[in-house]
Amino acid sequence: MPPVVIDVNSAEDSRDVVHRAVQSLVEGKITAIPTETVYGLAASALKQAAVARLIDVKGRREGNPFALAIKSADEADDYVPHMPALGARLARRCWPGPVTLVFDGSHPDSVLRQLPHNVQKAVCGQGTVGLRVSAHPLVTEISRLIAGPLVLTSANRSGERDLITGREVVQEFGDELDVVLDDGRTQYGQASTVVRVHPDRLQILREGIVTQSHLRRLASLVVVMVCTGNTCRSPMAAILLRRRLAERLGCDLHELEDRGVVVASAGLNAYGGGGAATEAVQLMNERGLDLSDHVSQPLSDRLAKHADLIFTMTRSHRDMLLAQWPDAAGRTFLVSPDGRDVADPIGGSREVYAACAKQLDAALEHRVADLDLNILPTISKS
Repeated sequence: MPPVVIDVNSAEDSRDVVHRAVQSLVEGKITAIPTETVYGLAASALKQAAVARLIDVKGRREGNPFALAIKSADEADDYVPHMPALGARLARRCWPGPVTLVFDGSHPDSVLRQLPHNVQKAVCGQGTVGLRVSAHPLVTEISRLIAGPLVLTSANRSGERDLITGREVVQEFGDELDVVLDDGRTQYGQASTVVRVHPDRLQILREGIVTQSHLRRLASLVVVMVCTGNTCRSPMAAILLRRRLAERLGCDLHELEDRGVVVASAGLNAYGGGGAATEAVQLMNERGLDLSDHVSQPLSDRLAKHADLIFTMTRSHRDMLLAQWPDAAGRTFLVSPDGRDVADPIGGSREVYAACAKQLDAALEHRVADLDLNILPTISKS
């Protein structure tokens, strides 16, 4: 019997498409779904028979596990308790998106242990588990509504080319599938990048749409200094921190990003495109540091999400920041370890700016000493 083909783009209501897909998966049916990369074949991870069928349809050899499509980066902790800091960093920055992260799957508290035995074997038979949070809105909604994760694999025969249109999927698999969600050509037309996450390094198992150089940037340690207008305190703090980090790593300031460290600054009430305060530029110049090319920016959702560490100048800055980005609480600290605010020098004399810079540099000396720079990753290809 041929599969039910649902033309996503001609549907009157996308919610109906989602509900039909969820129903088919709950009933244990094999469903072809579009992702942002290539088409995938999906089955509910709670349905043993469906996963067994998926193995047969795919032609997958034992020892080559399927991935799990989960709802969000936050849910990854349930599957990988005590996730390495490097993995948490990538999950926060890559998801939703075209990257599959492969972790150690042996932790006894992992919810993997709650899946049917044959499903555990299909997704974690080699002791590792691949997790994916797709950015395709259909997959997002399906994952949100269905109980448990999806077992997901690319919609092709093992070893064959990836399929990037619903029509190709129907032609290749025909009545071996139950339902096909046809959304036309996928966004990227190329497979996801698969990355094995070790505590101190990354191993690219398959390079897809995210290249090794892009992954290197995504894996960098990102530290963001935050004040109000991003014209004096946070720019000075950022450039002072860069120098401290360069000294500790034994490199020049311009080499920091190549060493896997990015330092940025932003303001909670900043206007984009402004320069640093004249007094701040002059004071840093006397210290051999150049702030003349600083461009102010507001703290964005992306920067708040991507930052590994956020240092605010005052307690009120931290409170304001966390009111908007509560998920950043565990990554946001006062720049002064002693809990003292760094007062705003704007409009003050040179002496006021100099005292501010001295306070910042002393605080950053302690912060840099406490930083674990061993988590700066090396990246290799298998």
